[in-house]
Amino acid sequence: MKYAFSCAAVIALILIAWIGSMIPGMQYFFGVAVPYLAVLVFLGGFIYRVVHWGKSPVPFSIQTTCGQGKSLDFVGHDKLESPDTNLQVVGRMALEVLTFRSLFRNTRSEFYEGPKITYESSKWLWLFALIFHYSFLVVVIRHMRLFLNPVPDLIAYLSWADSMFEIGTPAMYLTTAGLLIGVLFLFGRRLYSRHVRYLSLANDYFPLFLIFAIAATGALMRHFLRDGIDIVAIKELAVGLVTFQPAITTDIGSIFYIHLFLVCALLVYFPFSKLMHLGGVFMSPTRNMRNNSRAVRHVNPWNPEIKPHSYAAYEDEFREFMVGADIPVEKELEPQVEEAAEEPADAGAEAVPEKQEE
Repeated sequence: MKYAFSCAAVIALILIAWIGSMIPGMQYFFGVAVPYLAVLVFLGGFIYRVVHWGKSPVPFSIQTTCGQGKSLDFVGHDKLESPDTNLQVVGRMALEVLTFRSLFRNTRSEFYEGPKITYESSKWLWLFALIFHYSFLVVVIRHMRLFLNPVPDLIAYLSWADSMFEIGTPAMYLTTAGLLIGVLFLFGRRLYSRHVRYLSLANDYFPLFLIFAIAATGALMRHFLRDGIDIVAIKELAVGLVTFQPAITTDIGSIFYIHLFLVCALLVYFPFSKLMHLGGVFMSPTRNMRNNSRAVRHVNPWNPEIKPHSYAAYEDEFREFMVGADIPVEKELEPQVEEAAEEPADAGAEAVPEKQEE
């Protein structure tokens, strides 16, 4: 039921865009109003989440380390696993973001009869995760040619390299196939592995179905439904959206509005889902902190400010009570000098009554 509900939600989004785009006058709503709203929600939500994480105090030094920290000179220091400087932290973060280093080193535990536990490699998960994320990145970069005029040479070269094998007519992009294969693998893993299936929720399946639908509709537009797609009108609309002069001059096709509406749904959903690990990985204290607690004192920002109180000051404050309780003190109490009561000079003088007014 978890993945059935998520699949039904994506199908509902497709039906909304399909039926709505065929209503006269609604093309402007799905082609202009919805994209602007989706971008605003995406940027606002993304910035809010990152700022909120950045303002959160880190009371403890909780970096995750798997190697020898810096200590004595003759002891080997693992600079990537236990970074001591900011430059080493940057190197560790770069490997984590660009190569998924921690996922590459991940192992999978299994119980067998006996009982017996084994730890097995899970390099397949690392490989397909790498294919999925880099394919998604290249697809996003390739689509920038729709918003830029003229198209930069870097994007044109990337599009050529992505379709260099010229499979089919028009040539199939390798990243389109990689994106679809990566999504199918991640979805199949959640169904095949009983541990992952037990932990998975509906919000784990929904983005997989949504991304698959986006990639599938994009492939349909390029390879199977080209006759009903006006690529020139799409280019004009995309450039108009960027320059805040949007215009829809002709009927582009329902499949385009379905594809665009699904992309907008992903943008709206992104900041409030687990997909925010895109920004959260940079804010994780287990990754972005230096392992230098032996050399630098880590102050807990939650601790109240406590002024130092020496023993001499403590004894000065409580010396009388300590002496009364027969507790030895370093400095004895000063003897109290009894002051003689001085009699006033006019103590024996008679009080002179005040002169009464006549």
